[in-house]
Amino acid sequence: MKKTLFALALSALALGSASAKSYNVKLFRPSVVAGTELQPGEYKLDISDDKIVLKGARVNTELNAVVETAADKFANTTLRYEERGGKSHLQEIRIGGTDKKIVLGGTLAAAPLPR
Repeated sequence: MKKTLFALALSALALGSASAKSYNVKLFRPSVVAGTELQPGEYKLDISDDKIVLKGARVNTELNAVVETAADKFANTTLRYEERGGKSHLQEIRIGGTDKKIVLGGTLAAAPLPR
């Protein structure tokens, strides 16, 4: 049985350019994103017309995702998880202060950043 959890994530809206938008997202627990396990911490989410990139201290993951527009703005950033195999798999990000909902799919490319 799939178990869905909503975790409230406090985030600040980052400034973005006209063609790409950037947001800060905070993960409060280990999270599997497109097959890559990310540790809790601050991440930058870059959204452009054809791709989504999640950047952290030691990881840079390009994601397949769909950006949807909700009827109203979200008051806070929330993360939707699915529990599988004892791990939290990130499924959706609702960005606070916007009407943007990002539904995550598979990965295009995931690679650790050089140290």
